[in-house]
Amino acid sequence: MTSVGREMSKQLHDLSANTGVLSRLEVVVKEALLHYDVDPSSIVTLLNVSENATYLVRGSHGKYVMRVHRLGYHSLTEITSELAWLEALKSEAVVNTPPVISSRLGEEVVSISFSGELRHCVMFGFVEGAELLPLEAGEAFVILGELAAKMHGHAKTWTFPPAFRRFSWDLDASFGKEARWGSYKDGISVDSELRALFERAESNIRSRLLAYGTDSSRFGLIHADMRLSNLLWNGSGEVCVIDFDDCGFGWYFYDLAAALSFIEHRPEVPKLIAAWMEGYRKFGTVSKVDEDEIETFVMMRRLLLIGWIGSHTVADISKELGGGYTTETAALAENYLSRWNARSI
Repeated sequence: MTSVGREMSKQLHDLSANTGVLSRLEVVVKEALLHYDVDPSSIVTLLNVSENATYLVRGSHGKYVMRVHRLGYHSLTEITSELAWLEALKSEAVVNTPPVISSRLGEEVVSISFSGELRHCVMFGFVEGAELLPLEAGEAFVILGELAAKMHGHAKTWTFPPAFRRFSWDLDASFGKEARWGSYKDGISVDSELRALFERAESNIRSRLLAYGTDSSRFGLIHADMRLSNLLWNGSGEVCVIDFDDCGFGWYFYDLAAALSFIEHRPEVPKLIAAWMEGYRKFGTVSKVDEDEIETFVMMRRLLLIGWIGSHTVADISKELGGGYTTETAALAENYLSRWNARSI
């Protein structure tokens, strides 16, 4: 990769680049399907482009979902590690997760080389269910908190497979030179004034979380994108947790902040936080110190999402929110800083 290519990869992931990538991925999906016991004439439909590209596969053998990974986000080992946790949660009846479909050769990940790119593909069984919108959720946030507590409890006691490897959502991965989702400083509509404000917020986040620490009771394996759009609800009230692609090692209560993604500034948020905490306490514990850092995690997630929107321009939510999400963050950051200026750690 040239130096220009490396610089571009830091700012804009390959599925957002205007290089005909989605046309190439159609070929990748069809090639990958040849490795499975599915109808070779299955209809393939693009469902979503976000961190990865996700496709619905429909044929005489039924319906499946295929995820085609973006370049450079996860290694093969990291993907198989994600699937190991997902399957452990399911087999140990902690939470319901989608079934992973293996290839004819028993591979959970099928790698396809096309047009000079090596793409990792994973097939899941199709799960019937509907999404709920966060602001229409009501008691759904209680259930979201319950699920998070169960998963955190499992992560604290689970014996990790020998080759288990996932990335971290620590301060360096969030705000460092190689920030995983890109820097909020490069976000849409971030001018010099907003940049200075957000830098003050980042400084406060850093100091508070360094004091909070990474003790095993506070920091471990998390879903990292535990929001209602990643839950599927069927008609019987059963819930399936999906999209573990961002799972990694981070602060447990970052999962609460993730539940509030894109709506952190809304007036309903305090009620949603209370509902989530109510559910969490049914299966997990929350200390006063944990409670004190909730707004820190919410502010942290908000800044990360500004970077994410700027580097994932092809995603529907990025197109929808654009620079408005950035400017709406100003009041949130000011409020966060004003509160903590009057408190000590």
